[in-house]
Amino acid sequence: MMYPLVRELAVDRIPVTVTCRVLRFSTQAFYQWKRNPVSQRDWDDAHLTNAALDAHQNDPAFGYRFISDELGRAGLAAGEN
Repeated sequence: MMYPLVRELAVDRIPVTVTCRVLRFSTQAFYQWKRNPVSQRDWDDAHLTNAALDAHQNDPAFGYRFISDELGRAGLAAGEN
């Protein structure tokens, strides 16, 4: 993602509008990202990944089917794979 680069260049006094124009995305998208840099989907994915890693760490001998079952028992929705 290029938005952190825009923020860093803005600190160096390069205008956001110029950077966005060069990188070919809108300034509106940058400011929307700046307001909320971690989307709900990213947050949910990170939570699910941590739960899967915890389930695997507790019993590393089992594979993805076991982890999927454990996530289901914990009330988390995830595909089997």
